[in-house]
Amino acid sequence: MSNRLRTVLPALHAVFRALLPALAAPIVLVLGLPGLAALAAGCDPPRAGSTHARAPAALTTEPDPFAATESRARMPIEAEETRQATAVLVQHATVMTAAGQRYEPGYVLMSGGEIAGVGEGDGPAPPPGTLVVDGHGKFVTPGIVDPHSHMGVSPVPQTLGHDDLNELTDPITAGIRAEHSFWPEDAALERAVAGGVTTIGVLPGSGNLIGGRGVVIHLLPRLGARAMRFPGSPEILKMACGENPKRVYGEKSRAPSTRMGSVRALREAFTKARKYSHDWESWAARKQHPVKTANGSTDEAKPPDRDLALETLALVMRGDILVEWHCYQADDMLAALEVAGEFGFKVRAFHHALEAYKIRDVLVAHGVAIATWDDWWGFKMEAYDGIPENLALMTEAGGRAAVHSDSAVAGQILNQAAGKALAAGRAAGVKLDENDALRWLTANPAWVLGIDDQVGTLQAGKRADVVVWSEDPFSTYARAEQVYIDGRLIFDRGHFGAPWSDFELGVRAMPPLPPPPPLSPAGATP
Repeated sequence: MSNRLRTVLPALHAVFRALLPALAAPIVLVLGLPGLAALAAGCDPPRAGSTHARAPAALTTEPDPFAATESRARMPIEAEETRQATAVLVQHATVMTAAGQRYEPGYVLMSGGEIAGVGEGDGPAPPPGTLVVDGHGKFVTPGIVDPHSHMGVSPVPQTLGHDDLNELTDPITAGIRAEHSFWPEDAALERAVAGGVTTIGVLPGSGNLIGGRGVVIHLLPRLGARAMRFPGSPEILKMACGENPKRVYGEKSRAPSTRMGSVRALREAFTKARKYSHDWESWAARKQHPVKTANGSTDEAKPPDRDLALETLALVMRGDILVEWHCYQADDMLAALEVAGEFGFKVRAFHHALEAYKIRDVLVAHGVAIATWDDWWGFKMEAYDGIPENLALMTEAGGRAAVHSDSAVAGQILNQAAGKALAAGRAAGVKLDENDALRWLTANPAWVLGIDDQVGTLQAGKRADVVVWSEDPFSTYARAEQVYIDGRLIFDRGHFGAPWSDFELGVRAMPPLPPPPPLSPAGATP
């Protein structure tokens, strides 16, 4: 190749890449081809079987124009060491790792906020100063991860003054963050910990098509949401489809009032975001390589006006934000996948997903997880085909299934929900074991939130989020006796500490109930 060609070809390639969205988009609109749609978004066509979020190819190789704003938006406002100072060794317990192993008896060693060891028997000789917990008759599991919660943004006690769940002023509110509504004194948070929950995905409500960014919260009591963010967790976005958005805006005589109107609104929003992303990347390229004008001065191009909603959607299309999509019906999920395919992004999980069993092969092929209930159904039309075997059937197909709460009350008994779903699946003939059911509570929801490299299984090097149960966690009678987060004892059923919320002060101050009166010889109370 000549030197002249070596010089010209990169420039021609850059021009082609810059013009590609504008050239491909009209073809996509006419032909509706998923591969061309992905091309128009500046990314590779979707690949069947892919299970991880992937970033599309950038329009340029210039520095990321959104990096600085994202970094500022997540800058910590409080620094505090949260990891344990004293090592803890739980011995003689039944240890269920959620990674396929079950040790009877087994041990878990926590040190420096991490799991230092897990295995069969009593474990290694503990270092000096280690707190040894006798786990005879107890069960040990990873901490439960609830991938769909509204605690903190729709807190208890439920009052209008504290209801910050839905910003029902526009169907597209991608620029807002649940973090900015989160109230850390919600009494439900401590109750969830008492149920073995150590991490929650806090999401905006489902009244809007795009409700805004969620936040992954590590349930250590701290002053505010920013300090409670799970370290290193990716950004997540709450989207919704089906009955809720069309009901909310249809009642206001606004669009969307139908499912087809909802899809149109989503496509229009992502089309605008695609242009917004291209404008910013073009500006970043000009800033990196300024153009000299005829008089020799440098052309200082003005950056585009910042739009928080379009910025969020641009990051979704780049694969930097995980999409958590509220969808009940199979047809709604398929329509959502069409939108995702057109604009080249992945759906991380469908939430609620009561009809996932109908299209489980499609969801598995697209690498989409589900986060659902055990047996909620029939409370509205799109919930009428819910079945208790949903989790089991999704698992049988090779998909990722997770149990979620969507309720401050259900969040306290997620272990029982998994037990019911396990029983329903077995009764239907699905071959499942307790490791499958435990992963519905820990490893799979951790993947949904993008934190499975840190929590979800009891493995050396992961965060020491550990629950000690009174008995088999899938028993109706099981209670979380001790809950450790980053190796710190956050909940101890036998030793209640100071409550997280002022609203629990009265409960803690109540004297114990008197014993019941003795029975008469006939067995009746006098």
